[in-house]
Amino acid sequence: MAGNRRAARVGSAVSGSSAGIAFLVAIVTNYVTAQPPKWAENTILVWSVFGVLAVVSLGLFFWERRLAAGAPEGGVRPVPLGRIAAGGHSMNPPTVPAPVRGREAELERIGALVRGSGGGMVVVCGAGGLGKTTLAAEAAAQARAQGQVVVWIRWRDDPERLGQDLAQAAHILGLPESRLEEARTGRVSLVDAVWEHLATVTGWLIVIDNVDTPARVGPGSGPPAAYRGWLRPHGGGALLVTSRDTTRQTWGPDADLLHLQPLADEAAGTVLLDAARHAGTEAEAEALAVRLGGLPLALNAAGAYLAVPTSRHRTFTAYQHALEAEFADLLGAEHPAAAADPAVARRVVRHTWDLSLDQLHRDGYTLARPVLQLLALLEPAPVPRTLITPELVTDATGLPATAATVDVALAGLHQYGLLHTPDTNETEPGSTVVGRLQLHPLIREVTAHTLNRPEPTVTWLAAIDEHLARAVDAVAGMPGRTGWPTARLLAPHLPAHLDRNTPHNSATARNTLNDLAEILRAAGAASEELFLLRHVLDNRSSVLGPDHPRTLTSRNNLATALSDLGEYQRAADLHRQNLADCERTLGPDHRLTLNSRNNLASALSDLGEYQRAADLHRQNLADRERTLGPDHPETLSSRNNLAAVLSDLEEYQRAADLHRQNLATTERVLGPDHPDTLNSRNNLATAQARLAEAGRRRWWQLPRRR
Repeated sequence: MAGNRRAARVGSAVSGSSAGIAFLVAIVTNYVTAQPPKWAENTILVWSVFGVLAVVSLGLFFWERRLAAGAPEGGVRPVPLGRIAAGGHSMNPPTVPAPVRGREAELERIGALVRGSGGGMVVVCGAGGLGKTTLAAEAAAQARAQGQVVVWIRWRDDPERLGQDLAQAAHILGLPESRLEEARTGRVSLVDAVWEHLATVTGWLIVIDNVDTPARVGPGSGPPAAYRGWLRPHGGGALLVTSRDTTRQTWGPDADLLHLQPLADEAAGTVLLDAARHAGTEAEAEALAVRLGGLPLALNAAGAYLAVPTSRHRTFTAYQHALEAEFADLLGAEHPAAAADPAVARRVVRHTWDLSLDQLHRDGYTLARPVLQLLALLEPAPVPRTLITPELVTDATGLPATAATVDVALAGLHQYGLLHTPDTNETEPGSTVVGRLQLHPLIREVTAHTLNRPEPTVTWLAAIDEHLARAVDAVAGMPGRTGWPTARLLAPHLPAHLDRNTPHNSATARNTLNDLAEILRAAGAASEELFLLRHVLDNRSSVLGPDHPRTLTSRNNLATALSDLGEYQRAADLHRQNLADCERTLGPDHRLTLNSRNNLASALSDLGEYQRAADLHRQNLADRERTLGPDHPETLSSRNNLAAVLSDLEEYQRAADLHRQNLATTERVLGPDHPDTLNSRNNLATAQARLAEAGRRRWWQLPRRR
């Protein structure tokens, strides 16, 4: 309201000046008429009045100019017209030095908006290094080739400068000097004058690049999503904004958000070939591109390196191998000018994400950087959201954390495209939805490499290991299937947990992996179970030795997991090796030996080698009856397994007899309602049905009497 009142007073001054001049003109006119008034006959009086009015009119005129020269407090701020008209810097788009690969769909979306009659605003957004500016420059080149007027503006974190640039753009598009004069004198808001004109003009594309602090765009403190500031979707042409801010809340409902992703493998490989055609084949280029995560900034850095004749590594393969030992030098190196010049930081893989983290810190997201660093120390796989607790953050970093501040930190990382949250639709029936967090592999790797070593890494990893073990314990205590999705997410992060533990305390870590493997087996997640069991076996072999009973148990468990995955031959080979080692080190009657023989027989049965399987089961049944007794649960299991393979051999009568014997024993030992008794009764019924069916087949096939 204050602004409106001041504007009204400026208008009054203008009216007063004009009225005074008009009154003087009227006096003079009347004075020279043929019939002047009687008081006009007094010459001294007339000239005295005329002089006073002239002085008053001139005073009002200069008062008007003074008011227009400086904006009244709360009123419309005048704009230096000279700066608008001159510009002072190029507003042409940058040239694109190489073909833009893999962005055809995005360019078509932008092109459709540029060619359309309705205008609008598109925001090309995503993390640093994804090629937002390059995409915008290519879209600008295509628009110019189609006859559009293209204006390129670089956001310099200066709202006043942006206003001047947009006013210059509108002036280029025909905004008259008189309208700019009204803005200069404060009689109209410049932002409204600019957008009222842009709404009436078609055939233009205005690009505003690198708007990474949209809250500062202005004018005033209103959010961009209100569409009352410099960024509006209501023009007759297309407004294209590039930004690291990816949230709909920032840009509002009418902006078309074009969220860039890393390049697909083939397109990323082509980028490398464009830069260094001599460096290898398409397959080798694509392999390096995959290693770089399809990130255009990293691809360009690698291509530029390979294109220099004096570089030590001249091929895609050599560069990829060098990354393992020289990652920090090739992609994570410090640049001396990056801290002071954001333009330099954007071009260096090591520094480009620091711009976003610095901005988050300035905006009050104080835990954003340490939470990103914490996630970078985990494996390149989705992380369950429940693992990133305030307790973990505090234990690792020493910083105070609450559930709210951790939530805010994760939200800020997601807003700037540094953190991805994969879809969570792949949950088991009856289980809860589990939030997942994931870093781009290159963001993770660069962040991990830039952490100070050995501190804070040692302390941080110790905290991660402690909380991983707690997470497994929590999952084990969840009822039913509730914990299965979280168990699958935890699995990729546990082998590193085991590797980080010394031989003196690795037993606890192995138990953690075995506990999670049991949960995964129940969940039917055989691949994840196999992944963990393989690491447990490797660890036990190196720490305890290949013949230790726990090592033999791990090998047995791994072979069983292979059977669950349908890899029966590999399972049988591993069981055969294990049986030989058990018989050699433990003897033929040891329970581990008997268990290994049973599992080898089952693997052979899966391969269709029923006779060899039956021989092993028969031997095992005799040994268990002798060493454990006829009523022992493991003896009952052997008898059941022998009966099953006899059925596969079509010896239905002998199979039924064994199942009948087993049922009588389980009813006597375990009771009629025990699950094993119910299973035995079911197996007997199946055997009797097969026996009856075989009898019917034999009767049907008997020759007729003549």
